[in-house]
Amino acid sequence: MNNTNNYDLVIIGAGPIGLACGLEAQKAGLNYVILEKGCLVNSLYNYPANMTFFSTSERLEIGDIPFVSNNAKPTRSEALEYYRRAALHKKLPVKLFEEVLDLEQIPDEKYQIQTSKNTYKTAHIIIATGFYDIPYAMDVVGEDLPKVTHYYQEPHFYAFQKVVVVGANNSAVDAALETWRKGADVTMIIRNKEIGSRVKYWAKPDIENRIKEGSIKAFFESEIIEIRPHELDIQTPEGIVTIENDYVIAMTGYQPNLSFLSRIGIELSPDEIRKPTYSDTTQETNLPNVYLAGVICGGMDTHSLFIENSRIHAEKIITTILSKQQTVI
Repeated sequence: MNNTNNYDLVIIGAGPIGLACGLEAQKAGLNYVILEKGCLVNSLYNYPANMTFFSTSERLEIGDIPFVSNNAKPTRSEALEYYRRAALHKKLPVKLFEEVLDLEQIPDEKYQIQTSKNTYKTAHIIIATGFYDIPYAMDVVGEDLPKVTHYYQEPHFYAFQKVVVVGANNSAVDAALETWRKGADVTMIIRNKEIGSRVKYWAKPDIENRIKEGSIKAFFESEIIEIRPHELDIQTPEGIVTIENDYVIAMTGYQPNLSFLSRIGIELSPDEIRKPTYSDTTQETNLPNVYLAGVICGGMDTHSLFIENSRIHAEKIITTILSKQQTVI
């Protein structure tokens, strides 16, 4: 193996928290690399084009690099530019579109990582893979039709079309409002009795008023039971309703890749949260020298950790790695 593929640390995931870990590793003088299966900050890239963050810009900063926004709440495009500039300015060693396929322990207390392009050896691993890559499936007939998407980008495409939006949280509300304002005939299908409580405070009254006035139709306590090319069936409290439909935007949420953690030997809790085993002090898992950072730490509870409250993981992990190196010396 080429010596250039031997590292003190390999970081899996080039989202904001993976980049934050890289910045801390750089400050500590570690020899490291960041591996990412998609583009830089891939999850943010997949956010709706016009998305506005709930947080202010300073709460999204990493590595003491100022994030200057034109507004009180930064947008997706501003965040993409900020993280790209941070990676460029600090010359972070990021390898994009390189998926980690396997990870195994090898002699000398090291790990070997096999990716879609290369093989690496390292003493320490940080897994910061987020949760935006695996959508929750509706598990209904027709979900695989081309008219169905779990990723909403921008509204113009849906102008003058009959659009169904599934869900009642931020992504669903944004998609419903934006497509309606571009001339779409919008129907929301909502499993619960009301719009989600976590919806951004400036969007919640907007969507509720549009539903109340009838501009956007909504079926509450309902769910899709079948999708066909030009219509779909909805199970409602009053029975099955069939409506004409051109496109389905299924904002049903996303889940972390916990099967990867389980496959490499990280223990998960037996309940429905499936929270990975790790130390709250060091972020180290039951696998020695393998750490978790960011939202992946919450298992299926994907609403407990964000960029704002998991940036601290980077400093905790690098401090732990340095202390172990000093102990060895």
